[in-house]
Amino acid sequence: MKLKKYIICLLLLSSAGAMAQKSPVFFPKENLMAMGIYYYPEHWNKKDWERDISNISKTGFEFIHIAEFAWIDMEPEEGLYKFEWLDEVIDLAGKYKLKVILGTPTAISPVWMGIKYPEIYLMDSRYQRAEHGTRAQQSLSNPVWRNFSKNIISKLAARYGHNPNVIGWQLDNEPEAKEDYSPSSQDAFRKWLENKYRTIRALNTAWGASFWSQTYSSFDQVKIPNADHVGWWGINPHALLDFKRYTADTQADFLDFQTDIIRPLIAKNQFVTTNYTAITPSADPRRTKKLDFNSFTSYPNKGVSNIGDKGFRLGDPGELSFALSFFKTRDNISGIMELQPGFVNWGNVNPLLQPGAVRMWLYHCMAEGMSFACSYRYRQINYGAEQYHSGITKLDGITLSQGGKDYQQTMQEMKLLRKAYNPKAEMPKEIKARRTALLWNYDNSWSMGRQAQTSQWNTLSFFQKYLEIVKSYGAPAEIIYENETLDSYAVVIAPAYEIADQKLIAKWTEYVKQGGHLMLTVRTAVKDKNGHLIQAGWGAPIYPLIDAKIEDFDHLLPYAKGTIQGFGKEYYWNNWADLVKANKPENVLAKYTNQFYAGTAAVVTNKIGKGTVTYIGTDTDDGQLEKEVLQQVYNQAGIAVEHYPKGVYISWRDGFWIAVNYSSEDYQIEQIPNTSNILIGGKIVPPGGVSVWQQ
Repeated sequence: MKLKKYIICLLLLSSAGAMAQKSPVFFPKENLMAMGIYYYPEHWNKKDWERDISNISKTGFEFIHIAEFAWIDMEPEEGLYKFEWLDEVIDLAGKYKLKVILGTPTAISPVWMGIKYPEIYLMDSRYQRAEHGTRAQQSLSNPVWRNFSKNIISKLAARYGHNPNVIGWQLDNEPEAKEDYSPSSQDAFRKWLENKYRTIRALNTAWGASFWSQTYSSFDQVKIPNADHVGWWGINPHALLDFKRYTADTQADFLDFQTDIIRPLIAKNQFVTTNYTAITPSADPRRTKKLDFNSFTSYPNKGVSNIGDKGFRLGDPGELSFALSFFKTRDNISGIMELQPGFVNWGNVNPLLQPGAVRMWLYHCMAEGMSFACSYRYRQINYGAEQYHSGITKLDGITLSQGGKDYQQTMQEMKLLRKAYNPKAEMPKEIKARRTALLWNYDNSWSMGRQAQTSQWNTLSFFQKYLEIVKSYGAPAEIIYENETLDSYAVVIAPAYEIADQKLIAKWTEYVKQGGHLMLTVRTAVKDKNGHLIQAGWGAPIYPLIDAKIEDFDHLLPYAKGTIQGFGKEYYWNNWADLVKANKPENVLAKYTNQFYAGTAAVVTNKIGKGTVTYIGTDTDDGQLEKEVLQQVYNQAGIAVEHYPKGVYISWRDGFWIAVNYSSEDYQIEQIPNTSNILIGGKIVPPGGVSVWQQ
C-alpha cells in the first residue's frame, strides 16, 4: 500500500500541491548578495560552538547553513528525537545576528536504519545493495525510506518552521538522481511506464521492441534497462531514455514530497530550496515544481590547466558560467549554495588557489544576479573522507585560509556596494538588446550520451562553446527550456537540438516571422520524442526554416583536419560535418574545401518574415567559425556587441558594471568612460582580478 501511495505521488509530479511561493522577498535587492557559510556543530566539541559562531559573524558572514548530514544526531535511535543541540546552535546564531538555512538530513541515513531496514538502500546495476558509509545511497522510491524521511522532516519543520532565526530550508544535498535497480524502483518504473503509455502495445511501439525480439506482453515483464547485463552497445536506447526520464522524475518527486511536508508547517517568509550541482548529468532541476527557487554548488578549480599558465590556480569559468545562466530562472531568484573555498580533496591535482581567485568567483556570481553566496565549509575538518578539503579557516579553526581572506574582503566590499546601490538603475538599452537565449533539453543530452556517434562528441562541451561565444560578445545569456517564451530574446540558439517535434518547429517559425533571429546547429530535429530517427531526410523538419537540405553527415579521425572557407578565412573541423545543400546559392556563408565533398555548404542563412534562421552544419576545433557566424546574426539584428577575450566576463547588474578575469594576462577595460565612478579595482584587471564601476 505504501508503495502504491508513492507511485501515485510520482505520477502526479506536475499536479497541484504545495506550490512555490510567489510573493515573499527572501533576499532584498538592496543587499545585492547575502553571504553565508556551512557550519557543522556535530563535528566539533560543544565548547567550540560559541567561539566559532562568534568568529563567523565577526568575519562578516550573514547566515550559516547547518544540519544536512546530521540525522544520527537528531534521531540516535528509531523514534527517539533529540533537537536540543540544534536549538542551542540556532540560538547562538541569533545571539550573533546570524540567520540560519536548515538542511533536511535525507542525504544520508543513520546506521541503525540501514541495519534494521536494508531495503532503504538503492541497488546498483549489479543488483547489489548499497551499504552505510557514504551519502546519497538511498532508494528514493522505497516506501520505508519515504516514511522515515517524512517523520524527521515533519519534526524539524514543526520545531523550526516559525523560528525567527531560520530564513529557509535546503532539501537533501546535491540531488543527483542516482540510478536505482532495486525491487521498489523496478515496480515504480513499471507504474511510471504504464501511466505514460497506458497500453503495452504503445510501449512496444515507442521502444521499437520488434528489434531483436524485445516485444513485451505486459508491463510486468519490463525490467529497468541494464547495460551491465545487456551490454552498452546493444542496450535499447529508447528504453534507456525512458529510464533516464523516470530517474529524474523520481528525484524531483522526492524533493516535492519534502516540500509538501514542510510548507504547511513553516512561516511564509521561510524559503524552500535545494542545492543541485552546477552541472547535473542525471537530475533535471526544472522538474521540481514546488521549490521557491533552485540553488547550486560549484567547484571551479579541479586541478586542470584552464586558461594560460596561471589558469590551474584560477579555475575553469565554464562550469560556473553555465550554472549562472541556467539556475536563475524562478522569480529571478537563485544563489550559489556551495562555492569552493580553496584546495579540494578530489581533483586530479589539488593546488593552492591564486590569492583573489575565490573573490573573483564571488563577483562573477554577483555579476550574474545571484541573491546569495555560501561556501562549504567554515572549518577544515581533521578527519573523515574530506579531511583534505580546505575551509574558510585552517585546521586550528581560527586562522583564515586564503579563501577565508577572499571572503572577508568581498564581504567588506559588499558594504560599500550596498551604500552605492541605486534602486532606480535600469539596464542599459544596448545590454538589453543583446539578450540571448540558449535552449537546453535533458532528453537531447541523454539521447546523444547514449549514441554519440563519434568519440569526440560531447553534448555539454558543444553547448558550452556557444554559451561562451555569446558571453564573449557581452550579451546576457539565459539557458531556457522549449516550453518557455522566446519573444523577449533578440537571438535564440538551439545547440544540437536532436529531439524536436512539430510543435517546437512551429514555435521557432513564428518567433522568426515576428523578427527573431534563430541559430540552429548540427544534430537538430533528427529524432522524435521517443528517440526514433525521423523517416525522412536528415533533419527534414527544419528544411523549411533553413531553406536547404542536409544530404549527409561526416566525422573525421581524431587527428585529421577538415577545412572550411568562409568570411574570407579558413577554419578547421574534425568532430562533425553536415553536408548542406542550399536552395539559394546566395544563402551560403561557408563551404567545405577538402574531403570528397569539397564545395558543399557548411553554413547557410535564410530570411523568414522579419527575422532570420542561420544553420551551422559543423563543429569547428576552436569555435572561431561559430563566433564569426554569431557576429553576423547580431549584425542582422542590428545589435552592437562587445569583444571580450577568453576568460574575461563583463556584466551589468543593478547599476554596477562588474569585470572578472580568469585569463593569465592583464585585461585593459576600454569601456569605462572617464566620468565613471570606479568602486573596486581599476581599468586594468589582472589575472584573478575584479573591477566594479558605475557610469
